Amino acid sequence: MEFLYEYGMFLAKAVTIVVAIVAVIIVVLASTVKHKSDKGELRITNLSEELEELKHGLKEELLSKKQFKAYEKQLKAEEKAKDKAADDTSTDKVFVIDFKGSIDAAEVASLREEISAILAIAEKGDEVVVNVESGGGMVHGYGLASSQLDRLRQADIPLTVCVDKVAASGGYMMACVANKIYAAPFAIVGSIGVVAQLPNFNRLLKKHEIDYEQHTAGNFKRTLTVFGENSDEGRQKFQEELEETHVLFKAFVGKYRPELDLVKVATGEHWYGQQAIELGLVDAISTSDDVIMSLAAERTVYKMRYQVRKKLADKIAHGASLSVNAIFNRLIEKNRPM
Repeated sequence: MEFLYEYGMFLAKAVTIVVAIVAVIIVVLASTVKHKSDKGELRITNLSEELEELKHGLKEELLSKKQFKAYEKQLKAEEKAKDKAADDTSTDKVFVIDFKGSIDAAEVASLREEISAILAIAEKGDEVVVNVESGGGMVHGYGLASSQLDRLRQADIPLTVCVDKVAASGGYMMACVANKIYAAPFAIVGSIGVVAQLPNFNRLLKKHEIDYEQHTAGNFKRTLTVFGENSDEGRQKFQEELEETHVLFKAFVGKYRPELDLVKVATGEHWYGQQAIELGLVDAISTSDDVIMSLAAERTVYKMRYQVRKKLADKIAHGASLSVNAIFNRLIEKNRPM
């Protein structure tokens, strides 16, 4: 047992040295390798073709040889007719974007690139579908995300938003910009309200005789603080700011969905899709899959995705992290008492 213990300690020391060497390599690469840190690439996927390939594969598996030959013959005739029609008239396109938002709506950086690309190539008759999934977050982040969707409205490009899981608070701020909103039956929608919360450690600091100083120029440069002693005046001002933000939020929603009873729906509550349609928060009950498949039956559907390239140092760090975790897990397993 003593031998196993010493052997385990030797391996642990060896792993520590390896980790240190890898860390040095990462730092050197990060400081010397020139890369395009903020550049990314736009990927376009033809969803219509993917659906046709899926359908073709299923037909081949399920039909008899005779039936499949007849199907292929019919398919060729339809494709020939489509090609002839395409020469005479332009085919309307549908562009699909996914937006899965975080608290700070950092994904808006990719969203703006995707929308800019669509605006550069969209023609009359084209449409955009955005799959929104977000429970909301920072006001300025989701305000910008909503403004990005409004660029499509300003360009007279029909905009549809699909909500499969949740579009609440900032998520609904985005969704309401659309000409039409679809929601799954149990998708969470609404939460037209504003919330802010923070802890205060002032009493704990006083208990341990720790002083905290904060200096401002302007009475309300800071209203509530985490470490300072908050005043009733500061709390009142903070509440006023929340109310002002709520008024702006309601006005924004009312601009795009004037038929809504804001007194009833702008209470901060959320509803499921089946309830939301009765309140006018959404227009129809459907999943994004059904919406896209329906559009693909008549038009060509493209998936747009802007992806930021990972830095070389990030890739190495990620790989090193996985390797180190795997080694330590093996060490733990080997030296675990029986």
